[in-house]
Amino acid sequence: MSTHTDWDPKAPEVLADPIHAYDAMRRRCPVAHSEAMQHSVFRHADVMRILLDPATFSNQAPGRASVPHGMDPPEHTAYRRVIDPYFSPARMAAFQPECERICAELAAGLPRDGEIEIMFGLAHPFALSMQCAFLGWPAELHQPLLDWIHKKNRAIQSGDGDAIAAVGTEFDGTIRGLLEARRAAGSGAPDDATTRLMRETIDGRPLAEEAIVSILRNWTVGELGTIASSVGIIACYLAGHPQIQDRLRANPGLVRAANDEILRMHAPLIANRRTLTRPANVGGRELPAGERVTLMWASANRDEAVFGDPDEFRLDRDPSLNLLYGAGIHACPGAPLSRLELEAIVRALLAATRAIEPVPDAPPVPAAYPAGGYREARLRILR
Repeated sequence: MSTHTDWDPKAPEVLADPIHAYDAMRRRCPVAHSEAMQHSVFRHADVMRILLDPATFSNQAPGRASVPHGMDPPEHTAYRRVIDPYFSPARMAAFQPECERICAELAAGLPRDGEIEIMFGLAHPFALSMQCAFLGWPAELHQPLLDWIHKKNRAIQSGDGDAIAAVGTEFDGTIRGLLEARRAAGSGAPDDATTRLMRETIDGRPLAEEAIVSILRNWTVGELGTIASSVGIIACYLAGHPQIQDRLRANPGLVRAANDEILRMHAPLIANRRTLTRPANVGGRELPAGERVTLMWASANRDEAVFGDPDEFRLDRDPSLNLLYGAGIHACPGAPLSRLELEAIVRALLAATRAIEPVPDAPPVPAAYPAGGYREARLRILR
């Protein structure tokens, strides 16, 4: 096991400006060891190689079940066959009208020529509304889930492992309550995504409750965290680039590609982990079996060797190179839903405003690792 240290990912200067700190590491030390992350992998080519070799770089997660992304084949393959149809083109088309309705309502509630804290004024309410609508959860859960997000943020910022675990257990309890209510309702349970998931089988056997809870946890925590972060990132980027705002207002068909490009530049999720099942050379370093590698999405998607100037906004890039939703067998199954939702909210936001502007002397507050984007960001809305 490596004992030397190449960098400190928790250093104040890294936490204050993580994106550009990762840029510097990619150029200086593309595979860097630290106590916190073991081997951080910064280059696009190295990350892609790891993603496409799951036999060497395992996604198996220790501890409680993480279905399916904390699994390897063949177990992972079986669960993906169950999960992927929930994000099929037909289901996205069926959900689109409700998605657009929710976005229009949220946009209509924006201030008229005033300031807004975009994360809790739009991004988190959007993510909550979307997730509850998609899974068939009652609107009464919006406020408890919003309270849970605040609690989770405080736990992460404190670094208290027990507090973080307690927040996770609390969330699982909410999911178990929803499952129990559906079981009690029997044939009267709503015909929604949550109920359908409870009826799924693998090899003729019903899914275990732990697996159902894990799937719903992963879907929901991802939605409430990463999608909300994405909204904040996109809104802040557009506020700082009025010419792109105007271009997208005039050409709303470009919004989906623009969202992917903005999130390539500024990742909503910083990193993901893998564990070596056998020795491997990664970026010129010989790593033994059992070592952990941390895939730095926020760096790989800005690699100059692939993207040239990483801060240049371009809509003509090869989309297969963008690792926003991963690649290989563990690519995010919910990518179609995320793209649908983000396109709908950004279109609604642009249609409801004539300008979105930064607030002078109020820079956004970065979110805590592993989340990207902002914990708090104030913007000025002109209607």
